[in-house]
Amino acid sequence: MAKACHDDVLDAMLDKIATATSQSVCSTQPTTRTEAVTTYMLATVTVTPGDGNGDFTIADDTSGRKVTITEQADTTVTNSGTAAHIAYTDGSDLLYVTTCTSQALTSGNTVTVPAHKINVADPT
Repeated sequence: MAKACHDDVLDAMLDKIATATSQSVCSTQPTTRTEAVTTYMLATVTVTPGDGNGDFTIADDTSGRKVTITEQADTTVTNSGTAAHIAYTDGSDLLYVTTCTSQALTSGNTVTVPAHKINVADPT
């Protein structure tokens, strides 16, 4: 018997990620909001939450659904270190963490996080 999942179910996860109000570049994988916005944070930028509101777009993908996050250019680096992860948070929760290209960052410089997507695959 085949497996199936309605797009609305997959979108529920992506909708939650799209409630993020902050994107942080981190030196180590955070496991809490505090670690993402303070302990391991090298740079952070405010993002506009909501599907289609500016920084998040939910759509079909080749194997399921995706949320695409727009490029965040020239974000000021506030703490020196090596970028390893990107974290998305709202006012109280760590919502999602992904890896990024390792790059040494120096306080006072800027960093650009290119547009990227988070995928949720259809069941197989």
